[in-house]
Amino acid sequence: MPLDQKFILASGSPRRLDLLNQVGIKPSRLMPMDIDETPRKSEHPRSLARRLSLEKAEAAFAAVKDDLAWRQSYILSADTVVAVGRRILGKTEYMDEASAALHLLSGRGHWVYTGICLVTPGGQFRQKVVETKVRFKRLSTREIESYLASDQWRGKAGAYAIQGIAGSFVQKLIGSYTNVVGLPLYETALLLNGEGYELAGLWPEN
Repeated sequence: MPLDQKFILASGSPRRLDLLNQVGIKPSRLMPMDIDETPRKSEHPRSLARRLSLEKAEAAFAAVKDDLAWRQSYILSADTVVAVGRRILGKTEYMDEASAALHLLSGRGHWVYTGICLVTPGGQFRQKVVETKVRFKRLSTREIESYLASDQWRGKAGAYAIQGIAGSFVQKLIGSYTNVVGLPLYETALLLNGEGYELAGLWPEN
């Protein structure tokens, strides 16, 4: 891979950026895509994650395909969906929404789906959906109230960020931890390596 190969992250998520930095990727450009994330009627959470990641990638690709400086970049998008069964728990903006989500998650398992979509320099789209099962312990009223006061739920799917206080709520996790944070690193690396983006070449040497 040329060292000057450009990489666009079609997301404004600080968590996804941190995860990419963790494996040596420093995106050349951040392009958060503003799309309608409303689930379609009877849409499965897994299908929603796949569709939204694709739509974000398509929007980013359309924005740069006629720009000589950027049109042959790698473009990565992702979308994370939290669900209990088929019930999708969206990003919470209000305390009553967060409280309802936490009461629902308390003492039970739920699924976290992240759709990732990679656009290659040649304009090919590669997709993957990764799922992780998470089980929360039973939360006390005090724990829920104290967590709500922390404000760490705001803007988070399912009203929690596993890398924060809510990590102490997790009784069991089956699958990828980084998937729950927002970007499954193993599967992302597989997609990138399969398309000629050699991650190991970015790692520092002593």
